[in-house]
Amino acid sequence: MSNDTRPPLDYLEFTSPKLEETQAFFAEAFGWSFIDYGPDYRDVQGAGLGGGIERGALRPPLPVLKADDLEAMLDRVKAAGAEITQEIFEFPGGRRFQFREPGGTEMAVWTPVADQDHG
Repeated sequence: MSNDTRPPLDYLEFTSPKLEETQAFFAEAFGWSFIDYGPDYRDVQGAGLGGGIERGALRPPLPVLKADDLEAMLDRVKAAGAEITQEIFEFPGGRRFQFREPGGTEMAVWTPVADQDHG
C-alpha cells in the first residue's frame, strides 16, 4: 500500500464516447490489454501505470492517487483547499472520492477493499 504522507499516482482514467474504438486503438498502438467491467468500463493492463476507460462524454484524463486511509486523505485535501466534487463512493474493488484542486484540475483518491489492487 501507499505511504499516506506522499500518496502515489496510481491510476489514470480516460473517458470516451466511442469506448470500443478507443480500446482497439490503445491495443493496436500500444499493445495494452483490458479487463471488461461491464459494457461501459475497461481496466487497462500493461501500461506501466494502472488505468481505465469509461464510456462517456470526453473530459480530461482523471489522475487517481492511492491512499491507505481514505477518510484521512479526504480531510487532508479539504484542509488544503480542494473542492470535493464527489464524496466517497464504492466501486468493484475499492472506494474513492474526487476533488478539484485550487488550480482547477479534477483528481481522485482511492483505496482498495479486500486487498484487491488495480494491477
